[in-house]
Amino acid sequence: MVSPMLSVTLAAGAASLVEFIEALTVVLAVGATRGWRSALCGAGAALAVLLALVALFGPAVRHVPLRPAQGVVGVLLVLFGTRWLRKATRRAAGLQTLRDEQAAFLRHSDRLARQGTASGRWDAVGLAAAFQATAIEGLEVVFIVVALGAGGPGLLAAAAVGAALALGLVLCLGLLLHRPITRVPENTLKRLVAAMLTGFGTFWIGEAAGLSWPGGDLAVPGLMLAYLLLSFGLAAGLRTGRLSAAARPASR
Repeated sequence: MVSPMLSVTLAAGAASLVEFIEALTVVLAVGATRGWRSALCGAGAALAVLLALVALFGPAVRHVPLRPAQGVVGVLLVLFGTRWLRKATRRAAGLQTLRDEQAAFLRHSDRLARQGTASGRWDAVGLAAAFQATAIEGLEVVFIVVALGAGGPGLLAAAAVGAALALGLVLCLGLLLHRPITRVPENTLKRLVAAMLTGFGTFWIGEAAGLSWPGGDLAVPGLMLAYLLLSFGLAAGLRTGRLSAAARPASR
């Protein structure tokens, strides 16, 4: 059975992978249209700020009593996870378009190109765009790492390792490919991550409330699976309803 630390590492890594892929798309668009110096420096500055936030708030959670911390973080993880799960379920049902990294790259490139050409050694537009994209996506990574790390001793390091591995993988792919990462099944990955985060959150809310889970920590994978099956069931129901509604006028 997967240990809690490994589960946290996998959850943080998978969630970070999704966020870093989205940030990479913008950074690549900045580099292609405004120059690589501004793109890399903007992204690097944002990563430095994010690392500082983890270093600042990560250890601070150790000084908070475990049960209250689990309750608060559990609620936040459930809210965050169900938001992702709802979006992934709607996309799987065809009610919302799937994210297309290539289309996003072209859209950002066009927008940046219309803001004039870079002048001088540094381009303020490109620097700001790369910083903003990396910081916005990275803030969700920081939240996930710190939140998962608040669940118990040693979990912060496990979550940080997962996020660091995801960052390293995305950086390597970006350097090798020089184009958006489009072959990752992002919606499937986001669905899995959402189920994992919601499962952890539900488990920790129960722990904070004094609930004795059957099987202890082994209840976490069961909760994750339950949320994942719920998503599949809802997606199938929504897809059937959408197809029935679309076929109804044609049958008249």
